[in-house]
Amino acid sequence: MYSATVNDEKTAVAVSAPSDPRLDALEQIEKRVLWLATSMVHHANRVRPNRSGLKVGGHQASSASIATIMTSLWFGQLRPEDRVSVKPHASPVLHGINYLLGELEEKHLSTLREFGGLQSYPSRSKDPDTVDYSTGSVGIGATAPIWGAISRRYVATVSGTPSPGRQYSLVGDAELDEGAIWEAALDSHVQSLGEIVWIIDLNRQSLDRVVPNIAAGKIERLFEAAGWQVITVRFGRLLESLFECEGGNALRERILEMPNAEYQRLLRCTAEVLRERLPGDGAAADTIRALINSVDNATLLRSIRNLGGHDHAALRDAYAQIDDTRPTVIIAYTIKGNGLPTAGHPQNHSSLLTFEQYEQLANELEMDVSAPWARFDEQSAAGMLCTLTATQLWREVIPEIEPPIVPTDFGRTPSGTGTTQAALGRTLLDLTRGAPEVARRVVTASPDVSSSTNLAGWLNKVGVWSTEARHDWFSDDPETIMHWREKPSGQHIELGIAEINLVSLISELGATWSRWGQPLFPIGVLYDPFVERALEPWSYGMYAGGQSILVGTPSGVTLAAEGGAHQSIKTPSIGLEQPECISYEPAFAIEVEWTLLAAMGQMGKPGGRSAYLRLSTKPVNQLLATVPQDPAARERRRRQVVAGGYLLRSVIEPKAVIVSTGAMIPDALNAADRLTAHGIAVDVLCVTSPGLLFEALQSRNGQGESSTWILDQILPREKAVPMVTVVDGHPHTLAFLANVNQVKSRNLGVSRFGQAGDLDDVYRYHGIDADSIVRASLDLVT
Repeated sequence: MYSATVNDEKTAVAVSAPSDPRLDALEQIEKRVLWLATSMVHHANRVRPNRSGLKVGGHQASSASIATIMTSLWFGQLRPEDRVSVKPHASPVLHGINYLLGELEEKHLSTLREFGGLQSYPSRSKDPDTVDYSTGSVGIGATAPIWGAISRRYVATVSGTPSPGRQYSLVGDAELDEGAIWEAALDSHVQSLGEIVWIIDLNRQSLDRVVPNIAAGKIERLFEAAGWQVITVRFGRLLESLFECEGGNALRERILEMPNAEYQRLLRCTAEVLRERLPGDGAAADTIRALINSVDNATLLRSIRNLGGHDHAALRDAYAQIDDTRPTVIIAYTIKGNGLPTAGHPQNHSSLLTFEQYEQLANELEMDVSAPWARFDEQSAAGMLCTLTATQLWREVIPEIEPPIVPTDFGRTPSGTGTTQAALGRTLLDLTRGAPEVARRVVTASPDVSSSTNLAGWLNKVGVWSTEARHDWFSDDPETIMHWREKPSGQHIELGIAEINLVSLISELGATWSRWGQPLFPIGVLYDPFVERALEPWSYGMYAGGQSILVGTPSGVTLAAEGGAHQSIKTPSIGLEQPECISYEPAFAIEVEWTLLAAMGQMGKPGGRSAYLRLSTKPVNQLLATVPQDPAARERRRRQVVAGGYLLRSVIEPKAVIVSTGAMIPDALNAADRLTAHGIAVDVLCVTSPGLLFEALQSRNGQGESSTWILDQILPREKAVPMVTVVDGHPHTLAFLANVNQVKSRNLGVSRFGQAGDLDDVYRYHGIDADSIVRASLDLVT
């Protein structure tokens, strides 16, 4: 604890405080955490051999900024049922804490950013110690506990077991620039999630500079307007005690009103320069000068650095104020690089301590450079607190429940005219009848497009999820088709129009099997043109272990009259290129059923994968699918559909093969009929998953481990003929298939922004109509 030497008795009383053994121990642990975090980065960059010469990197200043907050949280507040999302650049702090708690071996501390070692940013799937949330994509990890809270509540309704615990986010203030932060904070579901606690590390610096206009007051008002409880921790006890002295109010106002950059510069001043600059040139300058002149140099330097985010007592008081009936944000003032020689420097974000600075830090913290990984003596106050905390935070292993077996085929054969989009809703309803134990674990989500994506029937059947039951005032309105019955047992979650929220939610719902041992089948539905907007957070959700299904519908230039702004071009490539994700673009309703069920069957378990379904509103004659009536032949067709494709039309000696997918299949069949009339027999290959076929080709070439049988069945070598591919998307999606048998090809697709119009005009404009397919085929075979 502190006790200042001053020039008058009044001030001496004001700036001294009694010792608190627990706070003393916390401060000792904080110093050790700071040292460990700094040493991990130092070792990775200055000690470990660097064979490539490339920058290794790390964030010593960002770690130092939040070391007090994390120490106070882990060793004073957390319970085993709580979960924490740690800001990406503070990963060394997290590993340092886990090391002191005994769950990380010393051998790992020297492996930061090494191949197979501690990750650059916290990772649930790749780090060896406890990481509650993977972070690294700025803004996404910060919001993850919101969706984790909803997922936990949803799991509780499925399992019947209450699941308490706070969900903490440790957020860097620069992350508040991310739109994802505010999309999440403002969502209507969040206001009732009292387990949400965000702690903002307000160090007022970004990558390159001191941020000039970060105003805590503005941040406070934004969160208050969203219904959050706001707790601001500006100053520590030493500085607050100085404010209680004569002239203290003037000093407080001076510090609060000065620009961020000016304050940051004061942090790097000597005591003599600080005495000159701190009073400023306002009317209260003499009053401030008189106050700070009554304080010795050491106390003055400590005081200007004594912000609330670095004061354990101030943070403890803030935690005690948390209102568990609504989300809370704690805004903690901090110094970037606190405790380091680089503290407060505007370019300290990625700077590394020199050997001299590292030794200086060791001396100041009373550490040993030759033994950087030392733990506390178990009999010391800090050592006993570490042991006690490790015991208190121990988590029982939650047994994983095997997901229910998902059926593969409901046995129906659709007839008439239908769309793949409409088939989605029908398949979900069939699931409630054919496999209710599976259907109970399905949860759908959409950003205010439930009715326009054909989920109305499902929604009417299962209800809308809400933290509490709400009366449906339109239940007796005969003209209301979609009934909005909100209840905690509902299975559809409706979000605002924010695609990032949607995919972040389904990613967390798709991680419940590994978090709480309860597998779910989350399905998110949104307009296909907006999949690209949501791709980065969804991809990051997969990296973090979330297994979910994303349905993009309606899709492509087949939207026609919607115009170019709503016509997706690149989305077929997403499933081809996205790791840990299978994509399907079914052409017929039965293929929606088969692929959706297959996607669900691979979720909720180790080694599972996510899936992306690209659906269409184009009406298609379902008889064109020519589904075999023989049970064995039907099952063969289903397996081919799930594996990536099938020959929809096959002749004995084809002159060419037309390869198509999704909504383009009727046009491909039309072109095939016209070519046959010209005496040119062709096969028609319906591709349901370009991505799976690409994996099979890679494996055939010795570059993967996927099965290759599907290529032998749909593109046998004995039928190696010229190929025309056509897709309502970028033509490169299917272009690789010509390499299966090294044949000539023409690749039709969409590679420019669209136009509004009727379907024939739009297809003709992009060269994907039946005429274009016929011409391309003739070019290859005549």
